[in-house]
Amino acid sequence: MGFILIYSTWHFPSIGDPNQPASLHVSPRYIEKTIEETKVPNAVTSVLADYRGYDTMFETSVIFTAGVAVMMLLRRRKNG
Repeated sequence: MGFILIYSTWHFPSIGDPNQPASLHVSPRYIEKTIEETKVPNAVTSVLADYRGYDTMFETSVIFTAGVAVMMLLRRRKNG
């Protein structure tokens, strides 16, 4: 299984390749349509807040829940 995973990475585009799919299809759309669709001048903010809003919200919820769980596990209790 490990060999198959490593072998499949040889077919990935190299890092920074301007001809990779994300550079050809996704990025130009965000750059061209961000102000029109979101009215936010900063492209990074519009992607995180508007296009990926639910994803960002649930990531934040997971991190918050993990933090609360760690605090509950590490708190000290007073013995009566």
